[in-house]
Amino acid sequence: MPRLEPGMARIRVKDLSLRTYIGIKEEEILNKQDVLINLTILYPAVDAARENHIEHALNYRTITKAIIAHVEENRFALLERLTQEILDLVMQYPAVRYAEVEVDKPHALRFAESVSITLAAGRD
Repeated sequence: MPRLEPGMARIRVKDLSLRTYIGIKEEEILNKQDVLINLTILYPAVDAARENHIEHALNYRTITKAIIAHVEENRFALLERLTQEILDLVMQYPAVRYAEVEVDKPHALRFAESVSITLAAGRD
């Protein structure tokens, strides 16, 4: 993860709990499963911090609502694909300089609490 530079803000969405179709086994294809999403976004926040107006901020609620709709309305064979699609959605916002997405699939393996995939993207 890049260092937090002056004027940059780090937004973290922690443990966004959703249900979706994820997997390749018949049971996974037929039944929704829980996924946990953790998201980190860096964006320039000088104007938002100085002006205290929403139009100067990156609206994390709007981004989160888009993620919820996308995850709950689609089907995914692979955790990697789900993670990439969430990352692509976040990077559509021009103010985002860096984003990291981790998606956990609880109880995907016997004897393990969860399995997760993390992907990141950035721009100058």
